[in-house]
Amino acid sequence: MKSPGLIFALITLWCGSMQAADRPNVLLILADDLGYGDVRCYNEQSKVPTPNIDKLARDGMRFTDAHSPATVCTPSRYSLMTGQMAFRVPNGGTVFQGAGGPSLIAPGRLTLPAMLKKQGYATAAVGKWHVGLTFRDSLGEAIHKGAKEEIKRIDFTRRIEGGPLDHGFECFFGTACCPTTDWLYAFIDGDHIPVPPQGPLDRSKLPKHPYANDCRAGVIAPDFPMEEVDLLFLKKSREFMQEHVNRAPKKPFFLFHATQAVHLPSFAAPEFQNKTKAGPHGDFIAELDHIVGELLKELEKLGIADKTLVLLSSDNGPETTSVAHMRADYAHDGARPWRGMKRDAWEGGHRVPLIVRWPGHVKGGSTSDQIVCLTDVMATLAAITGAELPPNAAEDSFNLQPVLESKATAAVRPYLLMQAFAGARTLSIRRGNWKYIDHRGSGGNNYASFELKRYKLTESAPEAEGQLYDLANDPGETNNLYLKRPEIVAELKALLEQSKREGRSTSPPPP
Repeated sequence: MKSPGLIFALITLWCGSMQAADRPNVLLILADDLGYGDVRCYNEQSKVPTPNIDKLARDGMRFTDAHSPATVCTPSRYSLMTGQMAFRVPNGGTVFQGAGGPSLIAPGRLTLPAMLKKQGYATAAVGKWHVGLTFRDSLGEAIHKGAKEEIKRIDFTRRIEGGPLDHGFECFFGTACCPTTDWLYAFIDGDHIPVPPQGPLDRSKLPKHPYANDCRAGVIAPDFPMEEVDLLFLKKSREFMQEHVNRAPKKPFFLFHATQAVHLPSFAAPEFQNKTKAGPHGDFIAELDHIVGELLKELEKLGIADKTLVLLSSDNGPETTSVAHMRADYAHDGARPWRGMKRDAWEGGHRVPLIVRWPGHVKGGSTSDQIVCLTDVMATLAAITGAELPPNAAEDSFNLQPVLESKATAAVRPYLLMQAFAGARTLSIRRGNWKYIDHRGSGGNNYASFELKRYKLTESAPEAEGQLYDLANDPGETNNLYLKRPEIVAELKALLEQSKREGRSTSPPPP
């Protein structure tokens, strides 16, 4: 006869496996520099068809007031992985290049993949990391600079520290920073670069157009296809899902697929070149849409689409070069209908597409005007998977599950924090329709430059030290009410300072 202790252990194990089987797989697709106006289901005037993303919206929920945590990639990705605004940590406004680091994620901090791993998930990341890591030279000295000369010092036989495998992912295939922009053009497999760079990048063989110039003359590995990086990422994500379903069909997985598209340079794969009537960048958006469609088809092919929660979003708004040239040459506005673009504190810099499909839970074709942020992914998935968040984790993350299931009767967030290009020096806060920007100007781009000069607006209150906008009546952020509504300025500035002082925007957990 079995002992009561053994019986209890078997029941506990059985219940745990049942819970794991009931939890959805999670596919998180993070596009790069994809603007609110780049996607047809957000902008009917978009000159680029996005049928697969549009279908995802028809099958799920489309958020119309979703925001990236920052207006540039590194801090946004940190905040997505941790549920904490990046300005709260040292170097939280940094954008890494090449061998830049160390990781913004402190050792011991709970991350989204680590949380899901504890809940029984297999965890994998494919694509762009860009949260910082540590390469070492032949003497074991850390290299934390992005210059080309520093890359030449890397000892590629040594383990890469602080990357995805050190922060909760069990496998990783991708790049340290922007795949086809930065100095180091080589793939990381796990925690090593198996095929190191062997010579300088020959840019003479690459496409030449206005969207091709953001490509530094770095060093490249022989297996690095500059125009087909995203197709290789797609292949790797498919392989992960196939192998996982074959090996452990009852175990849920979390797959983070971070694309190069549509970050400049716009190097669409040959089969997508000239596919649209919106130039090279339009072709690149079309390739992104294709990749989304192929990932969704893979879920169907494997018979797990109904068991998978899919999220699609972007790390910030569209790049200045793509906005300026697409507006002028193709009447396409990647930031429409908002003011600003990548790096700016105005809406165009951080209001992004967010679409969530979760069969059986999220009503197809639904929309939500809740104010949400990508930091909220962590608390939402914690609630869905039954994970408990400790007090020192996900300080800026709110649970969106009631919104997804159409059960929310009030605003989930009391307010929203945002950081522009200069990090802690360029913060904003949003409460309801009121948006307070705690600085002058865009907080990122130079609108006196030749490329952006035509988009510079006359400031309605040039003497004001900050900016206050009523987005309900002024969604274009043209009428600065800083001097006319000082009481609102005082309230929001006090709330911003309180959040900075307390180190969180969520309520502290009870003792």
